[in-house]
Amino acid sequence: MLFVAEMIDAATRIVTLSADRDAHAVDQDATVREALLWNFTVLGEAAKQVSQETRERHPDVPWRRAAGLRNRIVHGYWSTDTDVLVSTAHDVIPALLVQLTTVQDSLG
Repeated sequence: MLFVAEMIDAATRIVTLSADRDAHAVDQDATVREALLWNFTVLGEAAKQVSQETRERHPDVPWRRAAGLRNRIVHGYWSTDTDVLVSTAHDVIPALLVQLTTVQDSLG
């Protein structure tokens, strides 16, 4: 339950940080860019720590994709594409938040 809560917190921060910002705006604000990178890293690391049982009970949640993006950020920071971060923040994370809330409620 702790790791799902961490994922929800990180995802919420990602949505907040990216709201009303495009990739150019994020690139222009180092603090926002670094905060996004950090929260994507936390999101992915927490996803890797969620129990196998929980992942199996909720196969629709993209656990591996979150972990994969974390690996890309951590192991290839200099080549992280801000367009990918921002489009993921805008297009993927809101739906992920809904899924994670459902998972958290089921663990409740």
